[in-house]
Amino acid sequence: MTPTGGAAPGPTPAFPWDDALHFALSRLGWRPAEFWAASPRELAAAIGPSRPVMERAGLDRLLDAFPDEEESIQ
Repeated sequence: MTPTGGAAPGPTPAFPWDDALHFALSRLGWRPAEFWAASPRELAAAIGPSRPVMERAGLDRLLDAFPDEEESIQ
């Protein structure tokens, strides 16, 4: 961090430490010591399996199955 509070310029870190720490503290309820004591494999297991992103065909099937109701504009 720079003296003015902005991010210091430099290369992108290889691991998103800020995101991982935020997730562990806020979503998992870990204390900082628990986060820093965990291995990357333990953190990954606590976060859970990654889920595939829905592709357009899947979205189209959902839209067909659950169409928006028509609303009359007055």
